[in-house]
Amino acid sequence: MGIGARITAIFGLGALLLSFSMGGLSYFTARHFLLAERETAAQTQAFANALVVLKEIAGGNTQYETLLGQLDSASASNSILVHKSKVYSSPLGISESSIPAELRSEVLSGGTAATQTYVSGPHGQPQIVVGVPIPSVHAAYFEVFSLSDLGHTLRVLGITLVGTGVVTTVLGIVLGRFASRRSLRPLAGVSRAAVAIAGGRLDTRLAPEAADPDLEGLTSSFNTMVDQLQARIEREARFNSDVSHELRSPLTTLSASLEVLEADRYNLPPRAQRALQLLGDDLRRFQRMVGDLLEMSRADAGSVDVFLEEVNVGELVQRAVEAGMRSLGNGAANYGGGATVISVSTLDRTGSRESTGSPDNGDGAGRAERGGRIGRVGPGPDDVPTVIEIAVEDAGPGISDVERTKVFDRFYRGSASGRRGTGTGTGLGLALVAEHVRLMHGETWVEAAPSGGARFVVTLPVFVDDEGQDW
Repeated sequence: MGIGARITAIFGLGALLLSFSMGGLSYFTARHFLLAERETAAQTQAFANALVVLKEIAGGNTQYETLLGQLDSASASNSILVHKSKVYSSPLGISESSIPAELRSEVLSGGTAATQTYVSGPHGQPQIVVGVPIPSVHAAYFEVFSLSDLGHTLRVLGITLVGTGVVTTVLGIVLGRFASRRSLRPLAGVSRAAVAIAGGRLDTRLAPEAADPDLEGLTSSFNTMVDQLQARIEREARFNSDVSHELRSPLTTLSASLEVLEADRYNLPPRAQRALQLLGDDLRRFQRMVGDLLEMSRADAGSVDVFLEEVNVGELVQRAVEAGMRSLGNGAANYGGGATVISVSTLDRTGSRESTGSPDNGDGAGRAERGGRIGRVGPGPDDVPTVIEIAVEDAGPGISDVERTKVFDRFYRGSASGRRGTGTGTGLGLALVAEHVRLMHGETWVEAAPSGGARFVVTLPVFVDDEGQDW
């Protein structure tokens, strides 16, 4: 569970425990006092009716059933009279067996008044029975009071408290969710700043004046860390740029000297010619590497200016293929058996692909004819962007899943990294491709080609004008 979920769960659990503990305490407290009050009222009523029975028996009244019926109707109860071992009850009253045996024995044998709450009947109705001995006339009076109304009241109270507990728990969860969002809002700004920095925007900082008072230390430490990171990156970029610049002058001198030697190479002995060839190959490779390093250092320093203009993608790719026929795709030519298909596809808003491509013509130059124009980033109609996909397939053995995540790293050349010679490259070409595509808000990756080789893919966003029309 995340921090927000944990905060919400704590609020919800706290509200649940608090509401149900308070509800349970309230329920049992109310039940105790209501039952005690009802027992007191029942005892008062039973003693008053027992006094009436005593007077009637002492006055010679023998119509006990009628007397008990009058008492029951007046007090909404059920009475039983035991006089000289005979049991009397009202016509619609209860029987002697309805009274608990323990209470009957206590009243009749012990001669003491007693009260008991019990449950009787097929539906388990709660009742209170009060037994009052009348020794002066050799009798005992029992009166049973129903507690169904009290049971209904307690059920309603219990349902109300449970409902209140549920509502309180839900409100606690809502409050917890709100509190978690409010608490994590400052961290959301830190997360956005970290994402921006990871994307290359090293000038991103957290505003100290807008920081939460409890997070001032985090804000200050974060900004200090980014300052140091930016200074280190800029220092390394300047160092690489300075080294590359310093190397260009001696490389130029070496290149000019090499041209002089190569002009007279056929007058040299075979061994010297071979040495001259190796020297020329390594020197040209070194020149390419220095040029790539300069370009990479400019990208790291953020000094690369991107000027976007309207182009026809198919024509651009075709001319790039024609211009680079001799050295087309160093990686594909040297490690993949040469490029076999170069295609340009348009990914529409439904996710489908329209593409054209052709096999290699034997000279490493495939054809790309699909039109399309790219420029600044912009959403298409319905705020769904359209992208152009440029793919190059080769006839090599393919690239393993492990190496697919590394081929765009700087100086990574896979199994060729230990070899020397012409065409081994510097390991910066794909890294430069990825960097240039990133500057244009595109993506690069490598996947398996249908023919079994490798398929290098570049996607670029399509320009959308202010009227929502694709170029």
